[in-house]
Amino acid sequence: MGSSRHMVVLSYFVFLFLAALPGIRAVHYMVINKAGNSTGGARFTDEIRIPNSRHVLIMATDFILMRIFRQNIPTDRKPVENVSLLIENMDGDGVAYTSNDEIHVSADYIGSYSGDVKREVTGVLYHEMTHIWQWNGDGQAPRELVEGIADFVRLKANRAPTHWVKPGEGDRWDQGYDVTARFLDYCNCLRNGFIAELNKKMRSGYSDNFFVELLGKTVDQLWTDYKAKYGN
Repeated sequence: MGSSRHMVVLSYFVFLFLAALPGIRAVHYMVINKAGNSTGGARFTDEIRIPNSRHVLIMATDFILMRIFRQNIPTDRKPVENVSLLIENMDGDGVAYTSNDEIHVSADYIGSYSGDVKREVTGVLYHEMTHIWQWNGDGQAPRELVEGIADFVRLKANRAPTHWVKPGEGDRWDQGYDVTARFLDYCNCLRNGFIAELNKKMRSGYSDNFFVELLGKTVDQLWTDYKAKYGN
């Protein structure tokens, strides 16, 4: 493995048999710092650390499945067995993305972040872990809604950054990310467990009519009500 400034490649074989998650399959988590001795790679090693990242992935899974999606029955969940977290140098200014149960986080972002980088990356991982576990309507759900649900999870985990929009701000319900997350939080307050039920409906398809079925109003009317509540 060499010194902490060299590339760190470390796998964690974590088998979760949590009493609170009856029947949950074992999950193998792998964390790899591919950024080596770059500024971001070194900062990840020194300030965030692989063991902490593994712990965050475990806690995020528990939070998402049990508290947000309320998937007490194993067959309701996505059949995820392996989750990889890769810290790597990326082209462009992106922060992170998830593909095929792999979470990719930009080392450049970690290296240049000016605040509490450990807290920020924790929030990013909650967002990205949501993509691992959420249903997306078999590809039919709007991307903005999918991203909004992931930011809703980050919001409820108390990991929202200070630069996010305030409740009631935004131009459209499907603007995505923090705007949609704030709107979904409003919807969830109208019906406790709304996000869990919406995610369940999105297992095999998507329709805006899901909002009518769950809340009795069109999504556009809900957005109008939401804006009115905050004087916007």
